[in-house]
Amino acid sequence: MNWPRDFIWGTGTSSTQSEGAAPSSDWHEWELQGRAPTSDRGNGFGELFDTDFAILASLGLIHHRLSLEWARLEPRQGHYDRQAIDKYREILSSARSHGIHIWVCLFHFSLPQWFMAHGGFTVESNRTDIWTRHVEFIATTFGDLVDGWQPVNETNYYARAAYGGLGWPPGSSDRPTMAMVDEAVQLATAEAAVILRQTGKPVSSIFGLSPIIAQDDHPESLKRMRDLYEGLWAPGLGLFRDGILRVPGREPITRPDLAESFDLFGFSYYSSIGVREGQIVPHPPEAPVSPLGYGISADGLGDVLHQLAEEIPSTPLLVAEFGIGTNDDGVRESYLDQGLEIIRNSLARGIDIRGFFHWTAVDNYEWLHGYELAFGLLDGERNVKRSALALRTTILGDRD
Repeated sequence: MNWPRDFIWGTGTSSTQSEGAAPSSDWHEWELQGRAPTSDRGNGFGELFDTDFAILASLGLIHHRLSLEWARLEPRQGHYDRQAIDKYREILSSARSHGIHIWVCLFHFSLPQWFMAHGGFTVESNRTDIWTRHVEFIATTFGDLVDGWQPVNETNYYARAAYGGLGWPPGSSDRPTMAMVDEAVQLATAEAAVILRQTGKPVSSIFGLSPIIAQDDHPESLKRMRDLYEGLWAPGLGLFRDGILRVPGREPITRPDLAESFDLFGFSYYSSIGVREGQIVPHPPEAPVSPLGYGISADGLGDVLHQLAEEIPSTPLLVAEFGIGTNDDGVRESYLDQGLEIIRNSLARGIDIRGFFHWTAVDNYEWLHGYELAFGLLDGERNVKRSALALRTTILGDRD
C-alpha cells in the first residue's frame, strides 16, 4: 500500500526546547533556582529557523508544529511585546516561503510567571477570562500565517508533571490540586479548540497516550490498570465523545458544547505502560529501557490506534508525536521504520489516520534532562542524520 497523497508529514517542537526558556516564564525561574538544567538559547532555532525550514522542506517534511510562547508575547499581564510578535510573524512567514505548513501550539508546558503568581490553572477565572483572551489574541494576531492548531501539548500530562510530584514548576505534590488542574486544562484545551476552529483552520488535540498492559492477573494490577485508564484516557475521550468530563476526584462536568471540539484526535506515543503486581513497569519486559524510564518499543503505537478506532470510530486520527531519545541514530532509524509500518498496516485495515509528526526536527532541550537526550532528525549543527534520509525516501519516494 502506498501512502495517501494528502498524508501529513511533519515535525514538532516547542519554544522552550528550541529557543530556550523565555525570561518571564515559570520554567526560566525554575532554571534560576537550580531545579532544571539551563536551556540558554535552545538549539538555536530562534536564529536558524530559515535554515531549518529549508532543510525540512528538502526532506518532504512540509508540516511543522511549534509553540508561540505566551511568556514572550505577554511578559507582563496586559503588556504585549511588539518585538516578540514581529519575530514570531517573521518565523511563520519564513516557514510559508519554504512551503512549510505551520501548526501552532499555545501551551507547551511553560507558562508566564505572572499567570502562575495569580494561581495558574488552579483559579477558574484564569481559565475562563485570561486564557480565553490569550487564545483570541493568538488567533487574531497570527491566524493569517497558521495552517492548523494543536492548542495544548499533552493535555493529560501537565497536571501530573507540575502538581503530581514529578519535579516541574511549581513543584507541587498534591492529588486534589492535581485533579483540579487536570480538569481545568482539559476544559482549557477544548475551549481553545472551539475558538480556534472559527479561523477555518483544522484543530487537533495532543493527548499523551500509552496502551496499558497487564503483565500478570494480580487483582492490584487490574485495579491499577483501571485507575490509569480513568486518569489518562477517559477524561479527554469522554469530553470529546460525550461532552462529559470525568476527572478522578472531581464531580463530572457536562459540556455538550465541547463535544467533538477537534477536527482531528491527535496524540503522542512514546511507550506502553506495563503493570505487574499493581506497580507500573516498563513494557514489554524484555525491551531496552529509555533514560526516561520506559520500555523502547514501537508496538504500542498500533494498540493506541486500534483502541482509538474502537472508542471514536468516526474520528480522523493524527500521530502528533512519535520519536525516541537516543544518541544511536541506527536505533532511531529502526524505531521509525517500525512505527511507520504500524501506521501503514493500520491504514490498510481502514483506520483513518491523517498524518505523522516526528518528535523532533533538531536535537533540543529535554526539560529536566537538559541536552543529554537526542530526539532530532538533525543534530545541533544541522547535519542531516541517516534516519532523516530514510524518512525522506519514505515520503518522497513511496507515494502515489
